[in-house]
Formats: sequence, C-alpha cells, structure tokens
Amino acid sequence: MIESILNSIKKAVGIDPDYTAFDEDIMLHINSVFSTLYQLGVGPEEGFAIEDDSAVWADFLTDVRLNNVRTYMSLRVRLLFDPPQTSFAITAMQEQIKELEWRMNVEYERTGWVDPDPDLTLDEVIDLGYP
Repeated sequence: MIESILNSIKKAVGIDPDYTAFDEDIMLHINSVFSTLYQLGVGPEEGFAIEDDSAVWADFLTDVRLNNVRTYMSLRVRLLFDPPQTSFAITAMQEQIKELEWRMNVEYERTGWVDPDPDLTLDEVIDLGYP
C-alpha cells in the first residue's frame, strides 16, 4: 500500500507516482479536499495540508474508523482534476461522495460531538434554540 498521500492519490487518478508533471495541480486539489474534511470534523484540529510526497496518511489520520477518507479524497480529486467523460459516471461519483460525507459526519457526531452546556436540561437547550 502506498502511504504517501500525494502518491496514493496520483495512483488513484491514474497517474504513475513517479511522474511529477502534475504534482502541483494534484496537491492543490488535495489541500482543497483537506479543507472540506476539516469542515466535516475530520483530521487534526489545526487543519492539514501537504507540500510534497513526504506526508503520509498516518500524519493526517490515525482513526481506522475513518478509512473512507482515502476513497473520499480520491473521488473528490478525480472530479476536480480529471472528471469522467459521461454524466452517468460523474453522477455516480457525486453520489458516492455524498454518502461518504454523510458517513463521516455520522462518525464525527458519534465520537466528536460536544454538549454545548452539559448543565442545561433538554428543555433549556430547546428554549435556547440549540439543534
């Protein structure tokens, strides 16, 4: 298994890891997806970005319950860098992306959600307008 984030995503989008002509373009898209993952509550609290092929998946994520991040990253970068030619394939990829985002969100809510004020009762929370 390729552990380098850049090289594994290059391989997933059909580029040989040794071919570096598109590295900056791919890294741009990878870092954009990292921003989206941060907004979904996935990854380090301070955010994450790569600058070359030295960053590995373990630098970003150690929770095996979120291994779908690799698939999510591959799909998002593929749509940004080299989208399929047919609308059917694009739609299928977009649906997979939506499902993975939903699953990551569910996992975050299950493990990372913090009660806004643990001293409030449920009625008080509702009155304050918390979701």
